[in-house]
Amino acid sequence: MAGDRDYLLGTHAEEIARLALQHRVWRPRATDAWRRAGFTIGQTILDVGCGPGYATLDLAEIVGPTGRIVALDRSARFLGNLENERQRRGLDMIQAHEVDLDIDTFPRVEADGAWCRWVLAFVKRPRALLERIANSLKPGGVLVLHEYFDYSTWRTAPRCAEIEEFVQVVIDSWRADGGEPDIGLDLPGWLAALGFKILALKPIIDIVPASNFIWQWPKAFIQVGLDRLVELGHLSKERALAIARAFDACSAKPHTLMITPAVLEIIAVRNGLERVDSLGRQDLTNPPRPGSPAV
Repeated sequence: MAGDRDYLLGTHAEEIARLALQHRVWRPRATDAWRRAGFTIGQTILDVGCGPGYATLDLAEIVGPTGRIVALDRSARFLGNLENERQRRGLDMIQAHEVDLDIDTFPRVEADGAWCRWVLAFVKRPRALLERIANSLKPGGVLVLHEYFDYSTWRTAPRCAEIEEFVQVVIDSWRADGGEPDIGLDLPGWLAALGFKILALKPIIDIVPASNFIWQWPKAFIQVGLDRLVELGHLSKERALAIARAFDACSAKPHTLMITPAVLEIIAVRNGLERVDSLGRQDLTNPPRPGSPAV
């Protein structure tokens, strides 16, 4: 693989561990969405922005040995983690590709389904990426998305000024890097323009005490995120320490609740035989061939 291409949050060992915890927290919702989308044995599923591959491995178990998972990510380090686990489990149906989702061409695939979680919010050209996902799906192929639509809902009750400061710094640094944390607000309209029919829309937001497993997801992000924000120059070490102490104090107080960033779940089906270009115009010159094998 080529040299690693870093992410805003990094690809170091601590981030890989955080992403593992994040997936464990979110696995029940992901698998429920995949079930409702009809992901099943023998299908070809595209995993866009697969990261270290935790969802990829779950999807491989769903499609089984007669199916195929095509996993895309730009981080060689993340894909190395996936490859190690793929070999350990003997999951030959997984094909991983190092792809910069902003600029690189996708491998040729005609997929039955696609999965994308917290990826469109980070890339610089999310509309163009969504178009490439659309053109990788067969007619009738189903896309499942989990993306934030209001990141600022992340706070505690009672309110903690330091946590709200942290969230705002995250949002500002995210946008400064070219991403959009509230990308979910754009997705329904883009999907309609790209020829999708939306089957389901669901907001996901939790309000949980520190004893709830879901609490561990934002907690881990704060721990890793503070170090990364200091490294990138968005926070001083002193301010990061003050935020960490405030969070610890908040966590220790009885009856404190965590309100998570608002996520939009979208399940949408690709209509028709046409492909679409960046202006949403139909292209009937090279329609996909239903039933063709993925490459």
